[in-house]
Amino acid sequence: MSNCAVLGIGSNLGDRLGALNAAIRALNLLPATRVTQGSRIYETEPLGVAEQPRFLNACLALETGLSPHTLLGACLGIEACAGRVRREENGPRVLDLDILLYETVHSDSFELTLPHPRILERAFVMAPLLDLFPTGRAPGLFFGPHLREIGMQGVALTAHELVLK
Repeated sequence: MSNCAVLGIGSNLGDRLGALNAAIRALNLLPATRVTQGSRIYETEPLGVAEQPRFLNACLALETGLSPHTLLGACLGIEACAGRVRREENGPRVLDLDILLYETVHSDSFELTLPHPRILERAFVMAPLLDLFPTGRAPGLFFGPHLREIGMQGVALTAHELVLK
């Protein structure tokens, strides 16, 4: 059985675009998983730790037979293979993969909260999410009014494109 999951993806160290595209290649190698759609790419100001490079951020839609927790483990492995080291919260990172939504699943465990608890606070997540869901409604989440409320300050569309295969 295949489920739809939506990931937020970002990078602000090294070859940012290369890291995003390498993550997509790795996601497509997961069992029973394929990236079906990608947003445009946005360059965004860092959140939290101000003294760090700007991010490239996007969202991906996946079809997957993996459970949410198995997908989370795979995402953490992909981040580690890319060289991510968790030194400080909201610090610089070569790759960040966050499960934002997973079809009809709601979870509030120590390891995984779905929908992601901070989607509605972050324009750098909602702007690319709007590319995937132009009505401002994703499965289980009505985010359009929240994006209008907080605005797009610090979020700029780039000319970069994701390679989905």
